[in-house]
Amino acid sequence: MGHSPATLRAAAVVQAVESAVVLAAAVLAGVDTAAGRSYQQGSGIALTVIGVASAAVLALVAVGLARVRRWSRTPALLTQLFFGIVGIYLLQAHRLEWGVPLLVLAVAGLASLLAPPSLRALTRQGQAKPEQTRPGQAKAGQAKAGQAKAGQAKAGQARQARTRREPGPPGKASRRRSARPGAE
Repeated sequence: MGHSPATLRAAAVVQAVESAVVLAAAVLAGVDTAAGRSYQQGSGIALTVIGVASAAVLALVAVGLARVRRWSRTPALLTQLFFGIVGIYLLQAHRLEWGVPLLVLAVAGLASLLAPPSLRALTRQGQAKPEQTRPGQAKAGQAKAGQAKAGQAKAGQARQARTRREPGPPGKASRRRSARPGAE
């Protein structure tokens, strides 16, 4: 497990709280569906299943942030954007008791994800480690470059073999003649 800065740990906590909020909303949708208060039975069940699955994915992203995994950055940022939009929507619907906490979570999540220590930690994670070689051993990149040069040399030799020079009469320039049959 890599070193995790405090800002990234805060982002993971915010993401975990958001996962719990989505799970709570899914459970409430399931309770309403079971009590017959859903618009349609099928849509209530689907909403509950989608909500539980979304909560599980958000929890997975929170774990990824806590473990400083590079892949977790984009889903976490999208989660903050989504929570901000839903928070604004709830504020416009005069649901301050729900909208304000969602906006606070979204702003806290964005601030902690976009903090320089978090950005450095998440971008450093995906970088390749420098290769270690023993004395006298070529690095993989050097070996590939050598193979490419050898391939170019072979291609040049093949071109020369296809075209050979025939001596002409003395005092005249030699002419090129193709070594391929029928190409004269």
